[in-house]
Amino acid sequence: MPKAQETVLEIDLRALKHNLEHLKSKLQERTKFLAVVKAFAYGSEACRIAQHLEALHIDYFAVAYVKEGIVLRKAGVTTPILVLHPQTANIPELIAFDLEPSLYNARILTAFVEQARAKQLRDYPVHIKFNTGLNRLGFSEKDVDSILSKLKTRAVKVTSLFSHLAASEDLNEREFSLQQIKEFKGIAKTFNRHLDYTPMLHMCNTSGIINYPEAHFDMVRSGIGLFGYGNSKTESAQLKPIATLKTIISQIHFIEKGESVGYNRAFQSESVTKTATLPIGHADGISRIYGHGKGFVSINGQIAPIIGNVCMDMLMINISGIDCEEGDEVVLFGPHATSAETLAESANTISYELITGISQRVKRMIIE
Repeated sequence: MPKAQETVLEIDLRALKHNLEHLKSKLQERTKFLAVVKAFAYGSEACRIAQHLEALHIDYFAVAYVKEGIVLRKAGVTTPILVLHPQTANIPELIAFDLEPSLYNARILTAFVEQARAKQLRDYPVHIKFNTGLNRLGFSEKDVDSILSKLKTRAVKVTSLFSHLAASEDLNEREFSLQQIKEFKGIAKTFNRHLDYTPMLHMCNTSGIINYPEAHFDMVRSGIGLFGYGNSKTESAQLKPIATLKTIISQIHFIEKGESVGYNRAFQSESVTKTATLPIGHADGISRIYGHGKGFVSINGQIAPIIGNVCMDMLMINISGIDCEEGDEVVLFGPHATSAETLAESANTISYELITGISQRVKRMIIE
């Protein structure tokens, strides 16, 4: 693989296939697989990721917002796409691009049914979201009768009922998760008694796939797992991060004792220090929280801490004792260097925040 000559996010589709196969190996053959590709496919490249997964016969996609689904449709993706958080203002576009809404409260349900009727649609696929403890989006069990009354129309048809586990990665919260699963099963049983067909059920995210096989139901949803992170060291070891963030050394300085580096003189040298300036900063997704020695990068297999304040377009690192030159490659995270999980933990955050925050001005390079 060629060395980086600029800041670039390499995306390895071979690792994506590996992760899909690994996660699917945990499922029964009949269980469908939904790939979550919201937020630019977790900061990577949504269209290429979706196209590759579609070629691997994925069953469903999910995005957060209607505009994300439209981008996939314009890229030629034909697989069903669930929109997890649609807004009433976007319903006409949602329908125009054959996207499937999550209906999570009375307002969005009423608005969607009214527009589906006005357009004389028939059996348009919708998904009903139930809140079983995450307390973010979703109907409650007491809403079942009201939902069913609004669904007395041939304009729409319920494709699935679903919910979301709140702490599936935390085995200390197993009792809470099992209670969520029990509640969801009860809601589905009550709901389905009033239908002459049976919608799919789904509840598991990546950690749910791993920790709660009893809740795999008809379909599972995976986001972070597909991109190489399993929310535990054991499971992450079985997955392959698909993204590697690389840049280069722009300039090397020798800082004398007592001199400072960067804005507000945030780093002050206690001895002669060799530093390097990199062409990547918080506008590219490497937040200021990684400054002051919390974050670090890898150069020629050696770790170099980030020093001072991270700038908008640059950051500085301490390369004392590291044999390197201007133009050399620097890896911020990737499967063969520091993982995004490890870098994120250094600043008391999570891999999700780090990888989804990589700016769209960073060049994406697809590895097939």
